Amino acid sequence: MSPGKLCGRHVLFVVAVIAAIPTAVFAQGAGIGAAGELVDPEVLRVCADPSNMPFTDESGEGFENKLAELVAAKTQRKSVSYTWYPMATGFVRNTLRANRCDVIMGYAQGDELVQNTNAYYRSTYVMIFKKSSGLEGLESLEDPKIADKRIGIVAGTPPSANLARAKLMRNAKPYPLMVDTRSTPSMAEVMLKDLEKDVIDVAILWGPMAGYYVKEINPDLVVVPLLKEKAGRMSYRITMGVRPSDQEWKRTLNKVIRENQSEINRILLQYQVPLIDEAGNQIKG
Repeated sequence: MSPGKLCGRHVLFVVAVIAAIPTAVFAQGAGIGAAGELVDPEVLRVCADPSNMPFTDESGEGFENKLAELVAAKTQRKSVSYTWYPMATGFVRNTLRANRCDVIMGYAQGDELVQNTNAYYRSTYVMIFKKSSGLEGLESLEDPKIADKRIGIVAGTPPSANLARAKLMRNAKPYPLMVDTRSTPSMAEVMLKDLEKDVIDVAILWGPMAGYYVKEINPDLVVVPLLKEKAGRMSYRITMGVRPSDQEWKRTLNKVIRENQSEINRILLQYQVPLIDEAGNQIKG
């Protein structure tokens, strides 16, 4: 996650460090909302990064902004309000756990800093390359086709372990997990522009970031979900994060997810998010 104005994408960061976070249960005091819960019954109070496209930004253009509007409507909230805080160490502590907001719209399942709702989508890391690169048919990081290719990888993310296992790190160009977007473009944008300029031959990114920036930079780039890796976990379920005490709120959000999955998918697919079903197949629009 990322103080200042750091953008590495909260899900991307949580995925990268999830195994390092100790188990914890955080007690919550009594407050507004359902008995013993702190949820505002009138306004959907969202915890979010102000500069984290394609997920959230202050202008409301991210897909999690659009999902927040959907949740507000389905839970009869009068409006959506935001507590803005960069996705960094301390994000949960200074937003959700400080009772300044009631939901984090996108959070990787399994991080015990929050209570997860049911997953509302599942996505995966992807490979991106040019159509003219001779990599047609590439499906795995173990494919001999990329043995001599220059590969862009975000340092510390799950695919980097697979590159190391395949002895491809000698060809890798590492990109930082988090960058300061006050002065630096998104890491995904930088990587894909390097791909366009032939600085690298293959880019490996978290799917939701890749889909959005491919559409922005060059829609003709080939995007291949990493669904055939023999080792390592490339796909992750994404949930909404709430306080451990807010059981009724979690049930309410689970109902919204269950009853509006097709509308949720429609929003995600508009942003080119690679969606993966529970059988490991890509969901097409």
